[in-house]
Amino acid sequence: MNNRRALILSGSISLALIIVILGILLWTDTREQRAEAHFLNEDGILLPDLEIESVPEPEPEPVPELDKEAYDAIMRRLAHVEETEADEESEAVEEEPLWPVEAAYPNVGAILPFHRIVAYYGNFYSTRMGVLGEYSRPVVIEKLRAESAKWEQADPETPVMPAIDYIAVVAQAGPGKDGMYRFRMPDDHIERALSYAEEVGGIVILEVQAGRANVQTEVEALEKYLVLPQVHLAIDPEFAMQHTGSRPGLRVGFVTAEEVNTAAEYLAGLVRDHNLPPKVLVVHRYTQAMVRNATDITPLPEVQIVMDMDGWGTPGAKYNTYNSFIVPYPVQFTGFKLFYKNDLKGGGWVLTPPEILKLTPQPIFIQYQ
Repeated sequence: MNNRRALILSGSISLALIIVILGILLWTDTREQRAEAHFLNEDGILLPDLEIESVPEPEPEPVPELDKEAYDAIMRRLAHVEETEADEESEAVEEEPLWPVEAAYPNVGAILPFHRIVAYYGNFYSTRMGVLGEYSRPVVIEKLRAESAKWEQADPETPVMPAIDYIAVVAQAGPGKDGMYRFRMPDDHIERALSYAEEVGGIVILEVQAGRANVQTEVEALEKYLVLPQVHLAIDPEFAMQHTGSRPGLRVGFVTAEEVNTAAEYLAGLVRDHNLPPKVLVVHRYTQAMVRNATDITPLPEVQIVMDMDGWGTPGAKYNTYNSFIVPYPVQFTGFKLFYKNDLKGGGWVLTPPEILKLTPQPIFIQYQ
């Protein structure tokens, strides 16, 4: 009897469970169906029908583009080509002038030719290598600002980009531990150069005097700084002795166009990989042999190249060097170096901005040592 009652009770419980489960499933299915057509709040309470307005996709921001007309106009102005002359030359069948140079347009964010770089040069270890090591920080900053103001007064159309031009790899008279006749500056010195540039609202140019080392090896050793958007590069062939095997200072070294192009392509890779504005690459020159096959140097959209007249002396000597070794070998932009002390020798003087602006093409990079 008891067994019979237990079976009946068990069956009743099973039937009740089945009914409950079916009820839950039916309620869930109904709730989901209703939710498809309506909205439920977190407690499952039915909300009034709402109309969903489609939200349009935001339009992508336009990609900045270089103002090529402005760029070309500045390049013609630097070459002292008037707009009327440019129109006449385009119609005449004549040999094309050397300047302005036809080269790749730079990417957006390029410094040149929209600004003129006015740079203070030197090394913090030496009082004889330029103003950076000769004067205290406040004096350097004050003098650089004063020179920048002179240039903007002489050429109001071209704003100045001040620069700290620091010799990051210095050629040495002795071989050093590795026999490379060069000394790489410590990080804290380069960091100091960066802080100077930040104070004047400018850029940093890191100079490489490679000694007997490979130029590209020395360039790549500076990569952690070259990936910064405000840091640029200069190569000094005078102290590139790998090809000659000589000790720096005994004779003038040289680089080839291939070496310069390798450095430019390396910089271009950094620009692409790190989404940087174009880099400036300065190459110094004051003799024919210092840069071999210079016209084979190729500017890139990511790298602007300046050939800088690096000789000291009287104004006549400096003009002659510029017109002999820079002007006839167009690459892209030109530079002009001024020496506060050496240019005074022989009765000379430090050329003024108005005097330099008479040159054709006008230098867009000015360096003071």
